[in-house]
Amino acid sequence: MLNWANRFSILCFLDNQQYQDRHHSYECLLGAGELQRLELNAGVAFDQLQELHAEKKDWLFGHFSYDLKNELFPLSSSHPDPIGFPDLCFFVPEFVIQLGHDEISIGSTGNDHAKIFEQIMSTDAGAPVGSKGSFTIQQRFSKEEYIDIIEQLKQHILRGDCYEINFCQQFYAEKATISPVATYRALSELSPNPFAAYYRCDDRYLMCASPERYLRKEGKKLWSQPIKGTMPRDRDDQLNDIHHKEQLFNSAKDRSENVMVVDLVRNDLAMVCEEGTVQVDELFGIYSFPQVHQMISTVSGMLRNDLNWVDAIRATFPMGSMTGAPKRRVMELIERYEAIKRGVFSGAVGYITPEGNFDLNVVIRSIFYNASTQYISWLAGGGITFYSDPELEYEESLLKAAAIRKIFGQ
Repeated sequence: MLNWANRFSILCFLDNQQYQDRHHSYECLLGAGELQRLELNAGVAFDQLQELHAEKKDWLFGHFSYDLKNELFPLSSSHPDPIGFPDLCFFVPEFVIQLGHDEISIGSTGNDHAKIFEQIMSTDAGAPVGSKGSFTIQQRFSKEEYIDIIEQLKQHILRGDCYEINFCQQFYAEKATISPVATYRALSELSPNPFAAYYRCDDRYLMCASPERYLRKEGKKLWSQPIKGTMPRDRDDQLNDIHHKEQLFNSAKDRSENVMVVDLVRNDLAMVCEEGTVQVDELFGIYSFPQVHQMISTVSGMLRNDLNWVDAIRATFPMGSMTGAPKRRVMELIERYEAIKRGVFSGAVGYITPEGNFDLNVVIRSIFYNASTQYISWLAGGGITFYSDPELEYEESLLKAAAIRKIFGQ
């Protein structure tokens, strides 16, 4: 299905990788081709998106870039952006395809659905592995530079500038030629996660293996499931793997990070939810994925009747797990200490239904590729608190990037 869809200049393929989660509505969901596209940088992007949905009352697929923060806060960004996604892009798809365990549903206007199904089934699945990179992967910061920045961030925390800050470093390569579909498939095989996405916007590609939900709306109900807390798996030693889970659950540092972001999400949701409806459904839940164990909490609330679905995103974006607290100040510090625009990284990709329901991931564990410039990039990092060990933070960023290195044989 994905190989068939990749013929279109714009598409969004969302896959929960068969994770059994009561919060998921679809096993796989694809929007491909465009009847109309909205592509904007920060300014009036949210208003324009709301107007498009109100006018069309149709499916929308697309992304919110991290740099939409500049529309929501008095902030700016001056770093380079080598991938070049717009701050916001949503499109009304020509085709909407839902794939379940044993059924497929094809929606389109003026097309023979049986013929589309035949085309999908007859499309060559292609190679099962991604491109082995002959290119050289570089890090934006040396180990010494990274550790020095963490020490400086801890000083900001000591002075009371912030409580927690998410800091990321970039891994990148130039003159890189890859097959985006094959690379996505390899990433999914190595690290299947429930908020995976393959997203193409002309010559720009996102291959995403995210484990994290940013925000879901169903009717008036909103859910957010922030992740803070990571521990590596030990797939060769079951007892040690269980020990790692227990370590994560009992980690004072990770609990501190997690409860901070939960409080931030609660405060964000309280701005748009009915009074008394915001609650923590689960605190410090430990979930296991192929590469890591994660600490995930779930916060929910009921959207106020006088507000639009876009208001829920305005109030909560960017997600607290990718910024820190207080949100505005840490975003200023992120701009100061990071060296490149995040772009779609730590933004969100997903769908909006004709009724105004939506499900959006957090774009992490992701590869970005500009086919025209042959530039490939990914970012990794973590939440920094006063108790963070700079050496361990550096190692955690390498752990999160390791799966992507393996795909390219490096």
